[in-house]
Amino acid sequence: MTTNKKTTRGVVWVAGVGASAGLGATVARRFAREGHPVTVTGRTADRVEAVAREIIESGGAAHALPGDLSRESDVVSIADSVTRIGPLEVAVFNAATAVRAPSLEITTAEFESTLRTTTVGGFVFGREAVRRLLPQKRGTVVFTGATASLRGRPPFAAFAASKAALRSISQTLAREFGPLGIHVAHVVIDGGIDGERLRSRAPSPPDREGLLALDDIAEVYWHLHGQPRSAWTQELDLRPFKEPF
Repeated sequence: MTTNKKTTRGVVWVAGVGASAGLGATVARRFAREGHPVTVTGRTADRVEAVAREIIESGGAAHALPGDLSRESDVVSIADSVTRIGPLEVAVFNAATAVRAPSLEITTAEFESTLRTTTVGGFVFGREAVRRLLPQKRGTVVFTGATASLRGRPPFAAFAASKAALRSISQTLAREFGPLGIHVAHVVIDGGIDGERLRSRAPSPPDREGLLALDDIAEVYWHLHGQPRSAWTQELDLRPFKEPF
């Protein structure tokens, strides 16, 4: 699903897009409202095509580029497709795989699969995004983090390891390419997100006041991109007012 709508703004690539009521889709819609053509990537073609269609029907420019972010070849191919649409300006990595199990029950295959999507996928995504931003000497790369980025706890050993590693990748890219004009930021989502994933898994309706609102998180991503380079944020954490820390 694509549109040929003309725009002078750079392309925004959001990877890790699933449900319409999810963070990836919400971030894509936020940038599309500002006139950016957006490309959405996720493993399920039907879902990313539905998100692109919603953006187009709202008057935005959108392209669905499905693929498996755990596969280097997919990420590189999608990155090439993004730059054929137009010059890349913003890249957001929102993908993750979470295995919920006691540490002694997590298999090596499950652990490696989690690292493959969240950490290796995040590194390849960041590498390919930076490669395409460097000629312009400007642009923004944002990685979505979690409470697990900062501390590990059961039953999420694999998820915590992968998110902590992704945080280190973000810091490394920021230190290496910030002086070259590329703003790399890491956003710690410290709390539950009021989206489809949590709602579908909760045994009873959650207290929505105790959750992070999708639109409010997306607003922060938009703000990060607009920061002047004399005052860039490398990392920030977001949590609802009821969340202990």
